[in-house]
Amino acid sequence: MLKVNRLCTEYRDERGNAIRAAHEVSFDVPPGKLFTLLGPSGCGKTTTLRSIAGLERPRSGEITVGNETIYSSASGVFVPPNRRGLGMVFQSYAIWPHMTVFQNAAFPLQVGKRRLPRQQVEDRVLRVLKVVALDDMAEREATKLSGGQQQRLALARALVMEPPLLLLDEPLSNLDAKLRERMRFELKRLQRELGITTVYVTHDQSEALALSHSIAVMNRGVIQQVGTPREIYERPGNQFVADFIGSTNFLHATVKGPEANGFYRVSSEVGELKVHAVEGLEAGAKVVVSIRPEDIRLSERRPQEGNVLYGTVDTKVFLGESVDFQVKVGERPLLSRAHPSLRTQVGHPIYLSMDPEKCVALRETAEWTPTE
Repeated sequence: MLKVNRLCTEYRDERGNAIRAAHEVSFDVPPGKLFTLLGPSGCGKTTTLRSIAGLERPRSGEITVGNETIYSSASGVFVPPNRRGLGMVFQSYAIWPHMTVFQNAAFPLQVGKRRLPRQQVEDRVLRVLKVVALDDMAEREATKLSGGQQQRLALARALVMEPPLLLLDEPLSNLDAKLRERMRFELKRLQRELGITTVYVTHDQSEALALSHSIAVMNRGVIQQVGTPREIYERPGNQFVADFIGSTNFLHATVKGPEANGFYRVSSEVGELKVHAVEGLEAGAKVVVSIRPEDIRLSERRPQEGNVLYGTVDTKVFLGESVDFQVKVGERPLLSRAHPSLRTQVGHPIYLSMDPEKCVALRETAEWTPTE
């Protein structure tokens, strides 16, 4: 449905120097799928989205929607934004202040080439207003909506057209926590129901994991990894991806040698471990081992399987549905997330066990810096 091939976009700073916003960005989005561009501020995700929308003119590359090429540097093609027929919701709401909520949502259906019957317009508008929880405000003036309500109205206005491709740039960013969580489910349900191919931009990892069929993690204008939410979370391709998606423990280690089926024996700062790696590693290679907190199981009795370590509870944080334990193995603290039924006190000894499958070895990358 959407194909982006080797897209490069640059800006000029106040001194005229070229600033690389997106470099060699390539990905495909199949029909009916929700594809997320995920990364920190300034990573190039919004620039990429705006290039698809036609609001930025890239330096090179090609963008195809369906069978139509809407941008190609090689062929000199650049289809203007208003002729691309895409649904767009960006961080600026662009709400018509002189119209009601209903009129704002209905506007795209009334100015398009194909006019719909009045009843069909009303049915479609009320349906999307209900999805975004604005159906009881249909006759309210748009200027009397809160910022979050205006953002939901902008989303409704884009959805009402049922476009072939929907572009969303942080559409839930102004909503409160509970409404944001509810909107994730509603947006996911509506996208699946309507089968709208969607490109979604966010810096929120939870949002990306909850909504997406596929995720592209970006940093410094470059795609670091593309995969399903589970692949991105459980099999990060490098240190940046592992650190940016959720919480993780990093252990510096040296490869001692291979074992069967992609497993390796490493010497780490907490002792010898059996780990898993996607790419081949040679003996003596420097690696970091990523272990998610929920994959470190704690118990007061010594486990019989997995990588087993012995430590002391240093800190506990009660989170309601879970408890975060910081456990010191020697002088090295490790974070573990456990069920509240585990009540080991601070200062008491405890065992840690880790499935080797969940201990992911990644090559050390000198240019990587931890996210904050």
